Amino acid sequence: MRISLFLLLVWLSETRSGDFCEDVIHQCKQGRAPWTRCFEDRIVTCRSRSRFSPNFVRRLVNSSQEAEAILPRCRVTVPPSALQRSRGAAPQELVLLVATVLSSTLFEPSPHLERGRGAATQSTHRPAVIMEESVLLVRAGLHPLNNLPQPIRLTFKGDTQAKDGTCVFWQESRLEDGTGRWSADGCATTNTGAAFVCSCNHLSFFAVLVNPSLSVGESDAVGLTYLTYVGSALSVFFALIGLISYACLQRRRPETAISVHMQLTGALLCLHLNFLLSSFWVWVLEEDEEGWVCQTLGLFLHWSLLATFSWTALEGFHLYLLLVKVFNIYIRKYLLKLCIVGWGLPTLTVTVCGILGVYGKYSLELRDGNSHNSTTQMCWMSSRSARRLSVSYASTVAFPCLVLLYNSCMLGLVVLKIWRMRRSCGGTEWKKGNKENSTRLWKDCATVLGLSCVLGLPWGLLSATYMSIFGIYLFTVINSLQGLLLFLWSVALTYRSRSDNNPSVRDTSSQKIMTTSFST
Repeated sequence: MRISLFLLLVWLSETRSGDFCEDVIHQCKQGRAPWTRCFEDRIVTCRSRSRFSPNFVRRLVNSSQEAEAILPRCRVTVPPSALQRSRGAAPQELVLLVATVLSSTLFEPSPHLERGRGAATQSTHRPAVIMEESVLLVRAGLHPLNNLPQPIRLTFKGDTQAKDGTCVFWQESRLEDGTGRWSADGCATTNTGAAFVCSCNHLSFFAVLVNPSLSVGESDAVGLTYLTYVGSALSVFFALIGLISYACLQRRRPETAISVHMQLTGALLCLHLNFLLSSFWVWVLEEDEEGWVCQTLGLFLHWSLLATFSWTALEGFHLYLLLVKVFNIYIRKYLLKLCIVGWGLPTLTVTVCGILGVYGKYSLELRDGNSHNSTTQMCWMSSRSARRLSVSYASTVAFPCLVLLYNSCMLGLVVLKIWRMRRSCGGTEWKKGNKENSTRLWKDCATVLGLSCVLGLPWGLLSATYMSIFGIYLFTVINSLQGLLLFLWSVALTYRSRSDNNPSVRDTSSQKIMTTSFST
C-alpha cells in the first residue's frame, strides 16, 4: 500500500507536464480564483526543478505518529490526530505533508476590512509587519483541516528580537478578489524569547505579526514627520543658495574641489526635493492607487539617494588625492570621469530597478507599546514588490555603510595631517599665547566638522536610532538640514577665498586643508 500511494503521487506529478512548483504562484496569480486556494491545491501535486529546496518540504508521513517538518527559521509539528483526520476514510496509513515558506509581499490586504473584531483585525487595515516577511503554508492530505482537537505547533525564529508578536493566519476576503486579512482566530502565541511558538487548530498560511524594532509613539511620529518636512524644505532653500555661492566662487577661483562640492550640493538638492514631492504626492492618491506618477517619483528619489552617496564617496576619493597623492598628479578629464561615476552609476541602477518594477507606493507602520499605530506613506519602492527587500538593503544599507567607512578613514587622515602640520611648526607658534592657540584649535575643529558634513558622516547617526528616541530626533534633525550644512561650508570657503587675497591674513594648517585642491 505504501508503494502504491507513492506511485500514485508520482503519477499525478508527472502527468502535469510543465507544472513546476516554482511556477505555481505566478500561474495562480494570473487566474480568476483566489490564488491562495489555487496554490494550496497545486502545491501538492507540482514537481520541483531542483531536487533539494530549503524552503519546500513535501513527504509522506505515518498518520499514527507525530510528524515534523523543518525549514529555515521555521519548524512544523503536526499531532497524529490531525494526520488521521486528514486521511479521512482512506485505509492507508501514509499521509502527504507539505510545508513551504513564501514572501509576505504576495499577500494583499483588503481595503474594505471590518473593524472592531480583535487586535489583529484592527491593525490590518494598515500594512501588516510580518516577521522576516515570511509566511508558512502547512498542508496535510488533500483536504483542508479545521477545528482540530489537538493544535499543530509552529515555531518562527527571526534575526531581530521583537517585543511583541501575534500568531496569525491568512483569511480570504468574501469578495474573492485575491485579497484578505491577517486574523488570530484559533491561534495561541507563546514568546520564548528566542522564537515565537504558535498553536493553531487548523492548517493554513501562517505568519507572526510583530511590532517593528523601531518603537515610536504616535505623538513622536507626528513630530518627527513635521521636523523632516521643515528640515527638507530648508535644505532645498539653502542648497539653492549654496549652488549660487559655489558658482560665484568657481568663477573667481576655478578648482576641481569646488566643482565636486557643486555636484554634491546638486545631488542633495534633488534628494530633498524629490523626498518632499514623493511624500506629498500620496496625499492626493486614493488608498490603493499606485500609478505611473508615483512610480516615477520613487525612481527619482532612489536615483537622488544613490547620487548623493556616490558624490559623497567621490568627495572622499578627491580628499584622498589631496592628502596622499599630492605630488605630480594629473588625470586627464578628471571631472568628466567623476561625473560619469557620480551620475552614471545611479542612472544605471535605477534603470534596471525600473525595468524590474520595483518602484511604487511604500507604507511604513510604526507602533508604540500601547498598540497605537501610525502609518507613513511615500512614493519609494513598492511594498508589493517581491524584490523591494533585496534592492533596499543593497542601496540603503550596504552601499551607504561602505561609503561611510571609507570616508571615515579619509577624515582620520585629515586629523592626522593637521596634527603633523602642528608638530612640524616646532612648537614655536604654540608659545605665542593661549588666546591665539585656542583660536587655531577652534578653526581646526570647525574644519574637521565641516569636512564631516561634506563626507556624509552625519548619516552614521542612523545607528543612534536603535538606542533611544533622542537618537531618532538627532538623526532626523541633522540629516534633514544637510543642505544648510553644505551652505555653511560654501560660506566658509568664500570667506577663506577672500582672506587669501588679503596678504595680512596668515594661512594655517587647517585652512590649507580646506582650500587645497589639484587642477585638471
